[in-house]
Amino acid sequence: MVSNRKSSQASDALIIFFRVYMAAVFLAAFIPYLNPARLSGLISKNTSLFTCITSYSSIGSNFVRALDRGWIGQSALTAAYAGAVVVGLAVALAAAAFCVSLGNAKMRFLSVKVALGAAVTGLAGTTVLRVAYNGFANAPSPERISPMIPAGIAAFYGLFALMILLSAGVWATQAKPAGGERYEVEPKYRLFLMILPFLVLVALFSYLPLWGWRYAFFDYTAGFDLSAENFVGFKWFRYLISNPATRASIGRVMVNTFAMSGLGLLFSWVPMAFAIFLTEIRSNRSKRFVQTLTTIPHFISWVLVYGIAFAIFSTEGFVNWALVNLNIIDEGANYLMSGSYIWLKMFAWGMWKGLGWSAIIYIAGISSIDQQLYEAATVDGAGRFSKMWHVTVPGLLPTFFVLLLLSISNILSNGMDQYLVFSNPANKDNIEVLDLYIYNLGLGGGGVGSNIPLATLIGILKSVISVTLLFGANHASKLARGESIV
Repeated sequence: MVSNRKSSQASDALIIFFRVYMAAVFLAAFIPYLNPARLSGLISKNTSLFTCITSYSSIGSNFVRALDRGWIGQSALTAAYAGAVVVGLAVALAAAAFCVSLGNAKMRFLSVKVALGAAVTGLAGTTVLRVAYNGFANAPSPERISPMIPAGIAAFYGLFALMILLSAGVWATQAKPAGGERYEVEPKYRLFLMILPFLVLVALFSYLPLWGWRYAFFDYTAGFDLSAENFVGFKWFRYLISNPATRASIGRVMVNTFAMSGLGLLFSWVPMAFAIFLTEIRSNRSKRFVQTLTTIPHFISWVLVYGIAFAIFSTEGFVNWALVNLNIIDEGANYLMSGSYIWLKMFAWGMWKGLGWSAIIYIAGISSIDQQLYEAATVDGAGRFSKMWHVTVPGLLPTFFVLLLLSISNILSNGMDQYLVFSNPANKDNIEVLDLYIYNLGLGGGGVGSNIPLATLIGILKSVISVTLLFGANHASKLARGESIV
């Protein structure tokens, strides 16, 4: 009995290690250092296997001159891309093996078969890449293209070879499925698999980019390799504190940011009120028309919004044309160049663009309110506005407070597109918010005179402050309302 228990524990430990290993193989495809397709120095060292799979240009973009001069043949690049795709297919099969291994005994045995298929496919893919290297090494002018055998080839060879051994171990130690057993996954794992794609997206697009924070610790110049730059530690942290001009600029930008975000928080109830009144419209046709009319602006880019604003408020725009023809003014004025009331103007444009979209979640919340509450209010003699105030509004308040807390945590994130397109020399001092300031500081000069390390540092501080505000607002909500979102 003791021997069976130990055997069962070893089997469980091995299947857990199997899952972790399959996940690690999948993640390896996103690590540039382990890219097996980097067969030449002309391929960027920051390119991962995933990037090579999704874009052929990531491999061949720097070989245009080499192909034109005949330094390398097109077949070598095609072979490199084909090998990358085959290895990528093996990585996808490893991810599938991880998912399948979360099921019962029958599915675990299936996961072993999938893992073996991944290993064989991966070994074939790395072999193709090794052959593709010969095409680079034997090119007419190899010294021009710097052929190289990347560490990723050996790494993936080892990963896939070990995958075969691990799969064999799982096959030998796992209990055989009972006769007639069906493929099943426990509910907890089923829910996990449903949310897994979103977790992967969050990891790739929210957490993986944090690796870029390292630029704040270098004297980096755009266009150069980071490894060739000087590591300066906390130089830019000290600079941010000690430089008076930078402190003054950040102070001005923070005033603009808090002012415009403050207006948004002050009128954050407007979408809820709009949704309430919209649902009170009796005619379904009119209701759909109004909702469609107010939601469409959300899908219009800020560049087109500025085009609309220019057509209306520029010197030759509709407003000036009408005022001049009515003899109210003698000549047109360019209202877009004025910095007066710019905070209110930006808030008004933002409200127009986002009102209908922001109201959707409240409309969904209204539909979930128990209709018996309205019937009871009607019996008690409540009128239309009384039911809106005493039934609908309380039913939407939990949703409102959750969105309010999220808005507070994002108080430093006004966005950039709106303020970038409306910015001009006359209103720059009053319209430049933190996101736009970071963009102008880091990339606004097109790399000339830009300060990417300082812009990265300010972005880091912004993220830290936003997380702090989120937890602070959440704690305040818990103390005041007894409810929290975290």
